[in-house]
Amino acid sequence: MPNETKTQGRLTRIASAIFLQTEHTIYAALGLLLALTALVALIDAAGLTLDAFKALGNAQQILEVVDRLLFLLMLIEILHTVRVSMRSGTLTCEPFLIVGLIASIRRVLVITLQSSEIMHAKDWSPEKQALFQASMIELGVLAGLIITMVFAIFLLHRARDDGKPAGDESASNEH
Repeated sequence: MPNETKTQGRLTRIASAIFLQTEHTIYAALGLLLALTALVALIDAAGLTLDAFKALGNAQQILEVVDRLLFLLMLIEILHTVRVSMRSGTLTCEPFLIVGLIASIRRVLVITLQSSEIMHAKDWSPEKQALFQASMIELGVLAGLIITMVFAIFLLHRARDDGKPAGDESASNEH
């Protein structure tokens, strides 16, 4: 019986080490793909910024640049989450709330520009009025969602024992 327990313990440790290595390998591959995607998004955003400078004052192009930059910020935040998860071995929800917050703000910007275009249109049809009303409802829902996520981030930060943001490099749990 003691031999059986030792064998099971050893097998459990070996299996655990294999799974941990597999997890780290997948995290590393995911991080690499995210980094490459962020690099492509950065190059694209730089090109869009140059086009916006040439067009000077085109609100649609400016919104597109801001949209791409916020998308890039979301990618970087997800990449940060992957890195922190690899180092600490735990998954925290605060970075995902931040990504959700950025995504909600992106959507608010798009809706605002679309609604502005509808309001400045010469012909005001029932379809445009319905689209505008739906946009206002969506803005209200997004505003509630943004407030909820900010409050959740605040509560998470306040509830953390050490008072440091998620993924802080100076955390005491490093090996």
